[in-house]
Amino acid sequence: MTFATLGVIALLVGWWFTVALSSGPLDSSASPLKRLSLSALEQRMTALDRQLKFLAQPSMRTGVGAVGYRSIAKHDDHQGEWIQIDWQQDVTINQIVLVPTIWRDTVNGFRADGFPAEFRILVGTAGESKGKVVASYGAADSILPRVAPLVVSFPATEASWMRLEATRLSPRGWDGMYILQLSEIMVFSGQENVALRQSVDVSSEEQRDPRSARHKQHLVDGFVPYLMDAYEGKQSLAFVSEIGVGDSPEIVIDLDQPVPLSRIHMHSTDLSDTVPQSVPEDFGIPRSMLIEGSREPDFSDAVQLCEYHMESVYEVGPIIMRRFPESTCRYVRLIVQDPYVYSGGGKTGSRIGFAEIELFANGQNVSVGKTVRANFNADSPTRKVSALTDGNNLFGEILPIRRWMNELAKRHDLESERPLLRAELNERYQIQKTNLNRLAWLAGLLGFIAVCTILVERIVRQRVIYQTRQRIAADLHDELGANLHAIGLLGDLAQTTTDSPDQLKSLLRRIRDLTERSGAATRYCSNLLEAKGLFGDLMDDMRRTSTRMMADLEHEISFEGEALLRKLKPAVRIDLFLFYKECLVNILRHSGATFVTTHLKADHRELCLTITDNGSGLEHSTGARVPRSLRRRARLLGAQVDARDLENHGTRITLRLRTRKFLS
Repeated sequence: MTFATLGVIALLVGWWFTVALSSGPLDSSASPLKRLSLSALEQRMTALDRQLKFLAQPSMRTGVGAVGYRSIAKHDDHQGEWIQIDWQQDVTINQIVLVPTIWRDTVNGFRADGFPAEFRILVGTAGESKGKVVASYGAADSILPRVAPLVVSFPATEASWMRLEATRLSPRGWDGMYILQLSEIMVFSGQENVALRQSVDVSSEEQRDPRSARHKQHLVDGFVPYLMDAYEGKQSLAFVSEIGVGDSPEIVIDLDQPVPLSRIHMHSTDLSDTVPQSVPEDFGIPRSMLIEGSREPDFSDAVQLCEYHMESVYEVGPIIMRRFPESTCRYVRLIVQDPYVYSGGGKTGSRIGFAEIELFANGQNVSVGKTVRANFNADSPTRKVSALTDGNNLFGEILPIRRWMNELAKRHDLESERPLLRAELNERYQIQKTNLNRLAWLAGLLGFIAVCTILVERIVRQRVIYQTRQRIAADLHDELGANLHAIGLLGDLAQTTTDSPDQLKSLLRRIRDLTERSGAATRYCSNLLEAKGLFGDLMDDMRRTSTRMMADLEHEISFEGEALLRKLKPAVRIDLFLFYKECLVNILRHSGATFVTTHLKADHRELCLTITDNGSGLEHSTGARVPRSLRRRARLLGAQVDARDLENHGTRITLRLRTRKFLS
């Protein structure tokens, strides 16, 4: 495997590692957002934004109205308070909504004021004194800060009362005293708020006058600090009559068929049309009104459904809700007993106005799209009486109260999650950016390594080619040159022994052997490792060669560490033999020696070959003292070679090779 291949593999591994870090799931012990992958976080953000587009907005009321309930202020947040609501009969409930009292913080804007920090909710029937806990909240639940309602859902339970027990209070905004304060409590049985206008008992109360802005009965009056601002539906202007509709104006709604009615919602006119409001919150709302139902159009069988009396400004709000005993009716009539009197623009007279009138049967508004008539002139090009049953207000569709509260609570949860989700996404994007930068640097580095690797490989390849050429040249020179020189010497001897046939035959046989050996060496000089039989046992080859080439000279050869010498690598054995052979050729050609000794020693540290002759010594010159052919062979071996003259004439050549280089 080349360096370039390794570089590509490392690049792919680095890319996979970067992707795994930036998008893979993290430690399972971390927070829920930490456990999500990057793609899952992005999908969650997209889904969250999509949901927010289709949820009601918490548009705040303006003007004067009932605020809700407030307990007595305390210095200690652990002095408990409680609220209990009774609705007289057992019904199946599964949801309670706590609507906070809203305070306008000069720094942070709107926020809940006096909402309990820790509390529990109990429900029970008339025969139960302790009840059962259906929900409990503490600091770890992070329900504050908020402006939206808190929706508490639980399995369907039979109950005739509910109790909120606050074990830890929160401070009110303007002085930091600890209080329990709420705007409204709703208890739902299906779509019915069974707590509406029911009996309320509290542990303490700051104001006891029911005509004040803060009173315990305001907890169940149906007034909340929001305007219904839905995402869908068409905008619709409220119906407002002309001035002077008489002392007893009437509005009649025809439901087309008899239905079991149990509730009416009367929506006040568009109070949020301008800022500040151009009219008071009770604009167009009668001071006293009777609501009747009938099966007959002439109301000959009329029954009273409920009454409305405005005792103070706190008896009016965006939606006036009344529950009454179920009654089957087709026609519903609103009879004004004490009309609203308008004075302005030089005119004074009675007027009546509502944005919508909803009539409920089995929890459903059955008045949408139904016919409306009045006993006064209700024709107006902009304020049509049909707007009373079109199902829309100034913002859009009018939602069921339970759905409205749930959408506001859902929006709060999503808007609380969104900054955490955005922060986590930004952190992941930063990690991803860092990893991509690292990957870019890694890619650049690996690209540089790849280029360097290609260059190094090319250099190594050229070097191998050069070394191969050197080895072939050295092998041809050392092997063939020595053989040819030996053949020449044997030929000279053969000429002098023509009179001795036996000796001549021996010399010719030796010439023939050297010729065959030279042919084999020529065929395999490019790879002498394949030349079987040429270089078997190094010591035998050295003895045989010295005997042949030193036939006319006195020669001694000795070995130490023969066991290690037999473990020599084939390439080392060949190069060592050819080095030795070249030394003998140089002695025969140039030294004029009569005596030669060879000693080859191997131990666990090094291999040392020493060749000594008594010839004329090295030529004294400015060039290198070691012959070039010997230097070349030593370089191929990776060994150190030294040549020096002896004191009593002669030369000693020493070759040293470290053990780790020659053992197989």
